[in-house]
Amino acid sequence: MRLFSGPLSMFGAKVQIAAHEKNIDFELVMVPFTMKEGYAPKHPEVLRINPKRQVPVLIDGDLEIFDSTQIFEYLEDIKPHPALWPATSAARAWCRRLEHESDEVYFPHIIKLMQLWKTPLDPAAELARAGAAAYYRTMESVLDDRDFLGGAYSFADIAFYMAQLFGARWGADMTSETPRLLQWRQRMTARPAVIKVVGPMTDYLRGQGLSVPAFLPSKAT
Repeated sequence: MRLFSGPLSMFGAKVQIAAHEKNIDFELVMVPFTMKEGYAPKHPEVLRINPKRQVPVLIDGDLEIFDSTQIFEYLEDIKPHPALWPATSAARAWCRRLEHESDEVYFPHIIKLMQLWKTPLDPAAELARAGAAAYYRTMESVLDDRDFLGGAYSFADIAFYMAQLFGARWGADMTSETPRLLQWRQRMTARPAVIKVVGPMTDYLRGQGLSVPAFLPSKAT
């Protein structure tokens, strides 16, 4: 099994964490990436498999797939235990909704902040930060008195953790307004599978002279 990702790929990191949580052996292939040129030149296997020309891409024998959610579903099928979706149909559907909202409702605000990084006071940037803050308040109510978003630890937690990490990097961090969510983030950051992935990511950022959110580990482990 080979997983193609990048040093700052949020979606690739989601898959990496899930594979580590399940103790699935895989070869990690980091595609060419620089802060100046981005993903260039494009890796030939990524170009061949993914029409969107993006990581992550997974090759497992004759199977070639892309998209982090699709890859995760495959990992869950081939190794159901430890499970990263809940046992009941309704709970699984809820967690799938949370995972989808993380990508499609929350993360667009962060993409907007990435696009406007030179003009953080732009009204559109202010609106994006307000949108992210509103989503944090929603997730605070979702957590209630539970340790994880869906009750038990799931891919929904992995997805939102990685998305909010990028939110913190781009000026839309959580605040004391959402104390349960901050505690959830501490629990997530302490997980060995998470540290194994975000540690090298923070090392890469620091190596490029870029700031790193304070909640992240000081070095790779």
